[in-house]
Amino acid sequence: MEYGATTLNLASIIEHHARLAPDKDAIVWNEMRFSYGQLNALSNRVANALVELNIGHGDKVALCCPNLPFFPIVYYAIMKVGAAVVPLNVLFQPREIAYHLTDSDAKAVFVFEGTSELPLAQTVKEGFDKVATCENIVVMTIDPMGASPIAGAQTLTEITKNKPETFETFPTKANDTCAILYTSGTTGQPKGAELTHLNLMTNVTTCYGIHLPVLDFTDGLQKTCLITLPLFHTTGQTVQMNVNLYAGNRVVLLPRFEPRATLEAMEKECVNFWVGVPTMYWALLKYVEENNIDISRTAKNLKVTSSGGAPMPVEVMKDFEKVFGVRVFEGYGLSETSPLATFNQFEKPSKPGTVGQPIFGVDVKCVDENDVEVECGTRGEVVIRGSNVMKGYYKRPEATAEALRNGWFHTGDIGIIDKDGYLSIVDRKKDMILRGGYNIYPRELEEIIMTHEAVSLCAVIGVKDERLGEEVKAYVVLKQNYNLTENEMIEWCKQQFAANKYPRYVEFRDELPIGGTGKILKRALREN
Repeated sequence: MEYGATTLNLASIIEHHARLAPDKDAIVWNEMRFSYGQLNALSNRVANALVELNIGHGDKVALCCPNLPFFPIVYYAIMKVGAAVVPLNVLFQPREIAYHLTDSDAKAVFVFEGTSELPLAQTVKEGFDKVATCENIVVMTIDPMGASPIAGAQTLTEITKNKPETFETFPTKANDTCAILYTSGTTGQPKGAELTHLNLMTNVTTCYGIHLPVLDFTDGLQKTCLITLPLFHTTGQTVQMNVNLYAGNRVVLLPRFEPRATLEAMEKECVNFWVGVPTMYWALLKYVEENNIDISRTAKNLKVTSSGGAPMPVEVMKDFEKVFGVRVFEGYGLSETSPLATFNQFEKPSKPGTVGQPIFGVDVKCVDENDVEVECGTRGEVVIRGSNVMKGYYKRPEATAEALRNGWFHTGDIGIIDKDGYLSIVDRKKDMILRGGYNIYPRELEEIIMTHEAVSLCAVIGVKDERLGEEVKAYVVLKQNYNLTENEMIEWCKQQFAANKYPRYVEFRDELPIGGTGKILKRALREN
């Protein structure tokens, strides 16, 4: 291979530390420890297997796995061969799996075997079977010698058997696609944001510079990050996994957030850095208070915490900072921006209710409907430009042109920038529901609910929820001579949508409010 000045591959972040300090811990899960040398060697074996599967530069490979060591091992292997990784939500149903595999043109999918409560492999296989273009399905089993739980699928152990632990990483260019992260729009099916190696690498290095300077690296001790956000999500991937492996830190994986397990991991592993959504902060405080937990040793080590995904209630932030003795930093970003765009940074005091100022290499402004910048303190659409902004939406030139018009990425979020340059998000994309830090777009749910034989009309909105911020509610008009209960409708929806998306409330109406243009007036539903 001929390497040029413009080559860049995100997988180099683990290769660097495998050369520099191969014996240092990289990934920690339960009692298992993977050093940087082991992580890189295992990733190389998978990369060699991918080549044997005829997967290489420009191909797409899907990855469906909770927070387990398999995720980084396969994630970087896909990049090593020059392919792009397509992370899949582990809560997806077969219909959603099939859509994402088809839309991304994935040639293969790697899936964790799952558990009795979450049979991932079987679910993904159902979706995989509907996609003719996806050629391979590989199952990752906890027992290295375990058999595949689904017929006709090889295991990770089988495809990597006798594969070399060395691999020459493909010299991807800075603008080559590194990952495709799916994000729904307000008008249709989920779209794949193409993030380049440059997008992700610059966001990694910048996040490192704004999150970790407060840690004392002069003591010679390796620092530790705990990841409770899902790795299939952009924040878990970039702000935590990639940033901390770039830094040479230890990354502790927790497959699912639960207050007790999180606090125990923080204390046992001497965690220094943690990122959560506001509901996680609220849950930790509630658990500590209700169970009278002594967190003195946990608080002693915890030095950096940050929050995103939803506005942090000021009282929750104040209480957490008081109880844990650590400052909470808020930021803002989207999948399309790799993700971080703004942050309350160490050099300046935080302003509760804001998401800070633009990070290095990123410009942010608020504009009116004509893309003219509004005055300071005035509401406008938040637009972003910088090395963090995606290449575009995969196979969607019109949507890309609309989102990236005039050289700026248009977020659809409404914000205000104050005289000191701090951004506040005051409204969100029209109709979007923000449930526990996850964006849920009603249009996708409405289109599927309308396929039910008994449904004549449907509108989905977000309703206030004390714990999650918003919950999903569907208003349904039934066809004549059909009867359906709320529980029956909810149970049907459970089979169609990921567990974080299906409506928890259903209200049947004889009719829905309709405006003069024929559109359902969701504002009227919210006001009821």
